[in-house]
Amino acid sequence: MKNIKKRVIKANIEILDYIEKSLKKEDFKYTKQIGFGGDETLKIDKIFEDIFIKNLKDYGNIFSEECGFLDFKKELTFIIDPLDGSNNFFSNIPYFGTSVALKKDGKIIAGFVANLANKTLVYKILNKKIKYISLLRDKKIIKVENGSSKVAVFERGYKYPNICKILNDKEMKFRVLGATALSLANARDFTFVLFKGNLREFDIDAGLFISNDLYIKKDEDMVFITKYKEVFSSFNEIIKQF
Repeated sequence: MKNIKKRVIKANIEILDYIEKSLKKEDFKYTKQIGFGGDETLKIDKIFEDIFIKNLKDYGNIFSEECGFLDFKKELTFIIDPLDGSNNFFSNIPYFGTSVALKKDGKIIAGFVANLANKTLVYKILNKKIKYISLLRDKKIIKVENGSSKVAVFERGYKYPNICKILNDKEMKFRVLGATALSLANARDFTFVLFKGNLREFDIDAGLFISNDLYIKKDEDMVFITKYKEVFSSFNEIIKQF
């Protein structure tokens, strides 16, 4: 597992290096190809995916948002979103990253989510504690938390104005940040994180694993996660209005 962690970190560092030294205007163009996840593929999506494949293929199969499943006859499978928040990246909004979940025997056993905008990585392996590292220095970060949150996150909220109104009527402040894996992986920073829509492995598996010690409600088209027991209880009542 140590080698896998190093490879994921290496891939993210290579991606940062590409962004800083090799990024071209053409990389923002669409390839006219629809990725396995159903979204139109940007050239940059494929570039980042290739970096992950190069670094991880010796350790496991690849199941990625762009290429689908690559069978390397391994026991492990990496579930990858090579660019979480691609529209943010495209629009120079500093909230985008990468997501890698590791699956064995049908279960997620590790999650790695990088915030490329601030050059950090949060990860969790097996039942160990969550760790944060700087991708610039490849060193551990001691994260200081204030213990409370003022805003929530409602990913894809723009598609559900009725739910937005319900939350607003309950005086719940929320943002639509546009990078689901990042939001789920860092759910302890917010009052809650709500995602509604198609639950794709690439979007949710790594982030949910990293935050699996929190209160989580998940059904076929929704994920809700919070660190607050009282917020979780309140949401279970509010959801009846959805």
